[in-house]
Amino acid sequence: MMKVVAFLRILISAVLLCTVTACAGAPAQVVSSGDRYVANANTDTIEDYKLGAGDKIRVTVFNEPTLSGEFAVGSSGNLSLPLIGDVQGTGRTPQEVALAVQTKLADGYLRDPKVSVEVINFRPFFILGEVKAPGQYPYSAGLTVPNAVATAQGFTPRAARGIVYIRRAGTTEEVAFQVSPDLRVLPGDTIRIGERYF
Repeated sequence: MMKVVAFLRILISAVLLCTVTACAGAPAQVVSSGDRYVANANTDTIEDYKLGAGDKIRVTVFNEPTLSGEFAVGSSGNLSLPLIGDVQGTGRTPQEVALAVQTKLADGYLRDPKVSVEVINFRPFFILGEVKAPGQYPYSAGLTVPNAVATAQGFTPRAARGIVYIRRAGTTEEVAFQVSPDLRVLPGDTIRIGERYF
């Protein structure tokens, strides 16, 4: 009888320890609404999108085909353009880059230049944790977390499917989000799928 009581105490202690450990690992706050949860949003154009290393853009200088073309933002954060050299790309919107190029061209190269910039390839996103094929994948406009998981060949059997952790490019903070069909992924995001405890 004493052995049974001792065994039950050990079993209860183990269950309590597992419960406390699971609670300690849970995120303090889970985001379930906000700008990432926009149903049917026009995601083909991301108006406030800031360029970063790995993005590819098309620069069009009107009536100047030799100055127009496709350019990638390098690891230094710059774009190397003909005639005017390097232009900072990282941290700027496409409109800001267009204005910077226009200003440089107007400074002794062209009279009243007209420049437009559009993103043609966004930087990739990363998915880690409890998916079958973690890694780096190309970003496409309108990408959602369920689509990103599908791209990584789905969840593993141990995956916690209700919460996902996302770290935005250029930040160090990982934010916990409630998974929904409308939860958007942004270019350069690092997505982590956690492990369930039970």
